Amino acid sequence: MKRHQLILQRLQEQKHVEVPDLCEALNVSAVTIRKDLRLLEEKGLLFRTHGGAALENPYIKDRPVNEKERLNVEEKLGIAHAAAQLLGAQEAVIMASGTTLVALARAIPPHLPLTVITSALNVGLELVQRPEIEVMQLGGYLRHSSSSVTGPHAEQVLADVSCSKLFLGVDGLDLDFGLTTTNISEARLNQAMMRAAQETIVLADSSKFGKRGFGRICGLDQIHRVITDKGIADQDAKRLEEQGIALTIV
Repeated sequence: MKRHQLILQRLQEQKHVEVPDLCEALNVSAVTIRKDLRLLEEKGLLFRTHGGAALENPYIKDRPVNEKERLNVEEKLGIAHAAAQLLGAQEAVIMASGTTLVALARAIPPHLPLTVITSALNVGLELVQRPEIEVMQLGGYLRHSSSSVTGPHAEQVLADVSCSKLFLGVDGLDLDFGLTTTNISEARLNQAMMRAAQETIVLADSSKFGKRGFGRICGLDQIHRVITDKGIADQDAKRLEEQGIALTIV
């Protein structure tokens, strides 16, 4: 059916589509579009989501950090270097967990004095080699899959500090559901980090868009900037900017 071909073509271009946009483009009702999406999903050609469809499974499973390190390497490096340019001398910042945050730790300009609070053991190990950077390593339960800590001990420390910026990695960025991670305890710690920072900067390569993890961190209305790569769909970039979120594409 020609309508199905057009839906799949748009999905290839944009990675995920929404029912209202398809209704407008194809001049049919929402009932018809939902029926089309159900049939296409039964054939294994897409995954239905809340209000639309995605080319890839939008629900994320936890993966070991050594596996994540091999994914989208060039994109993460570009994002990390762009994020490093936002750092100023003598700032106190929070760096959450994730392979892009490890890349950011490596990209910090030489001899830049900073105070960094981090939940990620691998980030702390990178920064401890830099004598000009004061590192506060949060304590708690160490997650084997991410080399980061979670739990009430880390949350309690964050309740007593104030930082200029939080650099946050995520497992999923859904424009309707918000930011997510695969672990609910990590989501809670990320929320505590946001309360301790004046500005939240999300580091997410374009593969994270349209994905959802188990633990919701926050809605898009609570973040200030997103740094991503040029693989981001035009419609996603437009929606972020319409919500007043600063967008950096590398």
